[in-house]
Amino acid sequence: MSRVTRLAGAILAESDGEYFLIGNTKSPCDWAAAGFEPPGELDPVNRPYIRLSGRGLAEGQGGVLTFDLEGEPLAQALAQRFLIERNGSVSERLWRLVLHRGDADAEGIPDEPVDARWLGEIPASLWQIVRDTVLRCL
Repeated sequence: MSRVTRLAGAILAESDGEYFLIGNTKSPCDWAAAGFEPPGELDPVNRPYIRLSGRGLAEGQGGVLTFDLEGEPLAQALAQRFLIERNGSVSERLWRLVLHRGDADAEGIPDEPVDARWLGEIPASLWQIVRDTVLRCL
């Protein structure tokens, strides 16, 4: 089972000892402190995810989601589900919606990992309706 969390505003996915960074970082990251080698220039609009080298975080930031998907299919699904296409940033609204099991207005971070297997199984066309609704300007 893969684990997904946040790192410097991007998504960090751990799958079978491999780590993927999905999306654009929103704050400076101390890669060494996080357990990774600096990945170099990030271009999440054209490359929405990259594989990271290193031992990884003991604990992530911003809650933990668990998935059945593994490897690059997981990274691809996370990019499709959470990234804003025009800038490669992670949608905070979509992240909170999944993290808080449908309550996008909930505050805080759950103490236990959240089972998000459903997000990997939902058809892309159905999720697109959810995305459009959540990301619609208020």
